[in-house]
Amino acid sequence: MRLHVLLGALGLGVLSIAALAKPAQACGGCFQPPSQSGDVITDEKMIFRVTPQATTLYDEIEYSGSPQSFGWVLPIRGQVTVGLSSDAMFQAFEQATATTIVAPYLAPCPSCGCAGGAFGGSSGSGSGGGEADAGGVTVISQQTVGPYDTVQLQSTDPNALNNWLAANGYVVPTGFQSVIGQYVSEGFDFLALKLAPGQGVSAMRPVRVTTPGAGLSLPLRMVAAGTGATVGVTLWIVADGRYEPANMKSFTIDPATLVWDWNTNESNYTTLRQAQEQALNFSAWQIESSIQISPYQVEGPILSQSADTNYLPTGDADAGGDAGGQTADEVQQQDLMTMFPDGQSEVWVTRMRSDLAHAALANDLVVQASADQTQLSNTYQVQMSINAPSCPPTPPNCEQCGGSSSGSSGAIGSSSGASPPFLFGGTGGSNSNSGGSGCAAAPEQGGKGGGTNIELVLAGIVAASILVKRGRRRS
Repeated sequence: MRLHVLLGALGLGVLSIAALAKPAQACGGCFQPPSQSGDVITDEKMIFRVTPQATTLYDEIEYSGSPQSFGWVLPIRGQVTVGLSSDAMFQAFEQATATTIVAPYLAPCPSCGCAGGAFGGSSGSGSGGGEADAGGVTVISQQTVGPYDTVQLQSTDPNALNNWLAANGYVVPTGFQSVIGQYVSEGFDFLALKLAPGQGVSAMRPVRVTTPGAGLSLPLRMVAAGTGATVGVTLWIVADGRYEPANMKSFTIDPATLVWDWNTNESNYTTLRQAQEQALNFSAWQIESSIQISPYQVEGPILSQSADTNYLPTGDADAGGDAGGQTADEVQQQDLMTMFPDGQSEVWVTRMRSDLAHAALANDLVVQASADQTQLSNTYQVQMSINAPSCPPTPPNCEQCGGSSSGSSGAIGSSSGASPPFLFGGTGGSNSNSGGSGCAAAPEQGGKGGGTNIELVLAGIVAASILVKRGRRRS
């Protein structure tokens, strides 16, 4: 069985509300009245958790508007399990897999013991139903999950389904009626979700949807009506190996092509990605990374906060689990058990990113295990740079210290004794120059760090004093 996710004007799986005044950042398939049609999807974040037993979809969406206007529909295969998740889940995956650009090494500035040194850097871095509706739609399951009323529907008549949705408060845009018909003809059922009466958008939380069996298909056809020229999508696939698109092109960024600009303290990583996307007509996915992480890297940040901060109770929590109610703490535990059900010491996370053009949304995305099962690091070490900072000129009197009076520019190097790498999260950061001049002493690199040139100067003064005394005695 495959989990099929309906996007676009119908919405994707998880909905989260940042603030009522915010525009729809990733309204996915939120149904909304025509008066709100100016809001379009600009960015989408999703997590797929794949095991042999089940596939779970998490999706983070921001929505603005009236609670009564909100509606969400997901095409599914068979009956699914719906539960609450949290924004904290996405934040933890973002932190664990964030792309890090490491600036090149800079060799220390040459000196004769003069004050100064290398340039330093800083880090940036429910209830079953089966009741046939008179309109030709069968309600196969109906339940309240946290602030949401959910219903799972089945119909072989797309017109009947559209009529049922409209009669039950879902504003179906005209352009989506034919798309719904396509999914009906392909044998899909549907999960419909909206806020329960009396609930405001501030009560909304991400939702997770679990379907039996392993497999991934992302129906992009529904995204088209809710987007502008392009829509950004970040997808994490949590499984037992590396994943990639099966029916769309993909690419990676070769670290050898990265160049660091010391004037701006950033690399050309974003520029290279955009150039690749443009060359592939904004219809391809970048495999940003595919790494193994400890489940605790996700669980730790979530469990470090009170469950009440990120989760809501479901049903009548006081009645206990047998009555269908869960406390916020129980909802949190269930969410983590769904994400990490096997007690594994490590999980494999593939992070993909795409800015999809409207035309690329004509076909659904199918994702499969990659033929290449090597890890792809989320840390990119830059080897080339431009506009490297120059070392300050060495004062001429430094020759008296036993060194050279010639200055030198900062250089890229990786030998022992070179300054540590500059770490930057993403593509930018900061860098500082702590150079100086003068004949102050500096310890030798690789030494014990105890001796200085001051001792040599003192020894010279003592020796000169002895010679003067000897000269006076001879005279």
